[in-house]
Amino acid sequence: MNKKLQKKKANEACVEEQLIPRRSERFKRQIEFVLEVDKLKKILRRTTLMDRSRHENSAEHSWHIALIVLVLSEYADEKNLNLLQVIKLLLTHDLVEIDAGDTYCYDESGVQDQKEREKRAADRIFNILPEDQAKSFRVLWDEYEDRKTPESRFANALDRFQPLLHNYFTKGHSWRQHGIQKKQVISRMQPVDEGSSFLWDYVASLIDDAVRKGFLGK
Repeated sequence: MNKKLQKKKANEACVEEQLIPRRSERFKRQIEFVLEVDKLKKILRRTTLMDRSRHENSAEHSWHIALIVLVLSEYADEKNLNLLQVIKLLLTHDLVEIDAGDTYCYDESGVQDQKEREKRAADRIFNILPEDQAKSFRVLWDEYEDRKTPESRFANALDRFQPLLHNYFTKGHSWRQHGIQKKQVISRMQPVDEGSSFLWDYVASLIDDAVRKGFLGK
């Protein structure tokens, strides 16, 4: 190794020593995770922003739904929800898209191996963290996927509800691009009914109105 390369590596090690102290492996892994999940900002979804200027990214999607929890929690069917748990589920569940990408919900071929791809992603991404935190994050992700707790059902309801709002209030922008039909949207929205009957009634009214206005196929 030449002297120039040796000096470069020494400088890099010095910087790492300052930013990620070697004396704390735990802190190093936590910072590595924080840097890794920044990649979620680069994962684009099919949903467009309300002004239709561009597609939203997955980090924006996660933030938006987490905020919606605070605004619409009164409409959950379960009246004693742990709202912090709901927010944790929503901020965690899409991190796997860093590796697995955002699978378009109406892509029949893409959804076939979605669970397998996302489980592999969960194994890699969460295990960047120290062991105890890796387990905690994986428990959150599994809870969201299983939809067995009131918190996970409401989290799933809002995760389906948010893109529907984007589609309806952009005059069916994404629906029309992909030729989506009413029955497909109703099937996709079913988890809303599991978490909030109030929001489900609203969803049903938006779907019917979208068909009437030509935003969505019959």
